[in-house]
Amino acid sequence: MFIHCELLIAILVLTLDGPVHAGEIINGHEAVPHSRPYMVLLYMYKEHGKLTHCGGFLLNEDFVMTAAHCQAKSYEVSLGVHDVHNSNGNQRISVAQTFPHKDFNAIDFSNDIMLLKLSSKAKFTKNVKPITLADKDDVSLPKSCLVSGWGRTETQNICSRLMEVDVTLIDDKQCAENNCYCSLGGIGPGNGDSGGPLVCDDEKAYGVVSTMMKPDSARSFYTFIQIPYYRSWINSTMTNALKSSDVTIN
Repeated sequence: MFIHCELLIAILVLTLDGPVHAGEIINGHEAVPHSRPYMVLLYMYKEHGKLTHCGGFLLNEDFVMTAAHCQAKSYEVSLGVHDVHNSNGNQRISVAQTFPHKDFNAIDFSNDIMLLKLSSKAKFTKNVKPITLADKDDVSLPKSCLVSGWGRTETQNICSRLMEVDVTLIDDKQCAENNCYCSLGGIGPGNGDSGGPLVCDDEKAYGVVSTMMKPDSARSFYTFIQIPYYRSWINSTMTNALKSSDVTIN
């Protein structure tokens, strides 16, 4: 993302098969069960049957949002999850179509945002509900935010229960120029938490968990794709996808 920066930058991808073992939500705590009903556990089926996961979040009965670098041959979303070992009340739905941003760059991870159209509609319950997105007019830097996910632990490929942690965003010119929010490393998402939402004090999703940046050996930054910047793309992509699916051939 900081492709114009002269510093040598390492981009650490927060998916399970990324180059860094970053642990679960770092310095976080277990979420109150089902207090984040928009959270999605995204199962990613790759070559040779390899299974990994990312986070995501429910936008409406048809669409989930995640990070564009969460690439796979096929997907399945799990809704209503808190403890991955307890499937009671969970909804498992396959993904019919994927819509990564057309300008996603797998080298610098710019435009790291993707929409997933579900093969069948999600059923809203007390444990499954969509989240409101920050609007394109929400341009001021949010003050109090939170990230959550099932990122892996030191002993497990997936944290068994949903974890969360508060993060403080920094006012950084380079982050803003690259349509990102950033927070300092040490407290934030871990490996396997990509694609989850950055939820701020008005309970709207402002960002998508993307990567960890290391501009030098002494510092690290977590980056979150700015949802307000992409609202037009989000709205048009969902509208066009639904129109296309409504077309029938006689």
